[in-house]
Amino acid sequence: MTEANAPGLMAQRFRSFMPVVVDLETGGFNAQGDAILEIAAVTLSMDALGNLMPEDTYAFHVEPFPGANIDQAALDFTGIDLDNPLRKNVALSEAQALGEIFRPVRKAIKANNCTRAILVGHNAAFDHGFLNAAIARCGIKRNPFHPFSSFDTASLSGLVYGQTVLARACRAAGIEFDNAAAHSARYDTQRTAELFCAIVNRFKDLGGWNLALREQGMEEG
Repeated sequence: MTEANAPGLMAQRFRSFMPVVVDLETGGFNAQGDAILEIAAVTLSMDALGNLMPEDTYAFHVEPFPGANIDQAALDFTGIDLDNPLRKNVALSEAQALGEIFRPVRKAIKANNCTRAILVGHNAAFDHGFLNAAIARCGIKRNPFHPFSSFDTASLSGLVYGQTVLARACRAAGIEFDNAAAHSARYDTQRTAELFCAIVNRFKDLGGWNLALREQGMEEG
């Protein structure tokens, strides 16, 4: 492989999908009624050797949508202070936050010759459900993400490392994890991105990707 064809490798590796790591901190577990309080995304890149790595991070505080529920237990868990003036000064509406996330995601899709983003998350169904609910509330027509497919690092790390908790999976993969910094969307997304890249790259380094290509009759000459 050469540097010249590196931009197309992501599309080849993930069937024209662009993996984007996403994490949301919320006011509860009900995607339809509970608020999104933070959202973050990490785009990924791939070098000419097929190694996946985190690229750019986008993270925003989000204003609860009108009528949204916020459980105190959720605030206690995440440590989010809704009355913090620093948060209030920078928090965006759901529509604004999604716009700020989707803009670079669309750019990454195009740069990697992909057709659509696919959400990567730790317990991805949770984040995907809240993301889809927010998209529907905001009336966004051009959703860059696949509406239901995702990559779940909890399942993948359970397979590879025998660990499903994010902190333990990261440590098993040799990734430092600070429990005191956890449960912010920015931090969790960055660690999840490192974990996903470690899993994909480990599979490649162990020969699994070449084996998959051979079995599909897609060996590279």
